[in-house]
Amino acid sequence: MKVTVIGAGNVGATCANVLVHKDFLEEVVLLDIKEGTAEGKSLDIWQSAAIENYSTMSRGVTNDYAASANSDVVVITSGLPRKPGMSRDDLISTNAGIVGSVTENVIKYSPNAIIIVVSNPLDVMTYCSYLTAGIDSKRVFGMAGILDTARYKAFLATELKTSPKDIQAILMGGHGDTMVPLPRYTTVGGIPVTELIAKDKLDAIIQRTKVGGGEIVNLLGTSAWYAPGAAAAQMVEAICKNENRIFPCCALLNGEYGMKDIYLGVPVKLGRNGIEEIIELKLNSDEQALLAESAKAVKEVMSVLDNMRMAAN
Repeated sequence: MKVTVIGAGNVGATCANVLVHKDFLEEVVLLDIKEGTAEGKSLDIWQSAAIENYSTMSRGVTNDYAASANSDVVVITSGLPRKPGMSRDDLISTNAGIVGSVTENVIKYSPNAIIIVVSNPLDVMTYCSYLTAGIDSKRVFGMAGILDTARYKAFLATELKTSPKDIQAILMGGHGDTMVPLPRYTTVGGIPVTELIAKDKLDAIIQRTKVGGGEIVNLLGTSAWYAPGAAAAQMVEAICKNENRIFPCCALLNGEYGMKDIYLGVPVKLGRNGIEEIIELKLNSDEQALLAESAKAVKEVMSVLDNMRMAAN
């Protein structure tokens, strides 16, 4: 199988590197607009194959979408980070142009591909890619919930002094401050987390999770890349291996949770066809209210893109 990663920045290169190390693909293509970047990083990755004992070939190209032809899955990480003085609308306008153009080329050369969007603002960029691609929404979705859940698990594992491998958890909603962690659906070795940690400490972990991306930015001066890249790679693996794994992903809702025409983080089953099923949890009134609040914030951002598209037409 073949996977293409668009954008050879930190997140894209990390995603490609994780994928080749898993050694279940024939080829990973890394594509970027900056001359030599994708070529150099993919060559460096390929030269570690003999050391790390894998066979998946990595290849880099500069703006040559023909090299991505017939990809089974395409991961889009392209876009600019928000700069000082840049408004939210400016960021959406700039990155929507980038993601839209990338998606057009993806569909041109790989019409049957499944598209995973990692570009920010995540929810609205996934929506942008879906509108541009013109394909079933089950084949266009975003990576956010897996990353947010991984941060949540990491913080819990640190507090409980346990392995993150034993923690199962779900987060829902938008990718940002309005995300909705669900302690009621969080277990450690099958034990409800609420039996293992005091409420005030759990609340503090939930709050830290909500601003987890900002914490990294404050420390590094730039966005995270190891965990986001690995999260996207995990989604690719579930699809290519037809694992039918249940992950929180940014998916288009059409009536689920009482919501329509909105891309929002919800638990889904990921398999060979992309989103095989959107899973509806039985939320209590408090959880449903938090999800509705998150959806409202996401819808406001999506409407910015809708207005831009209407103005352009």
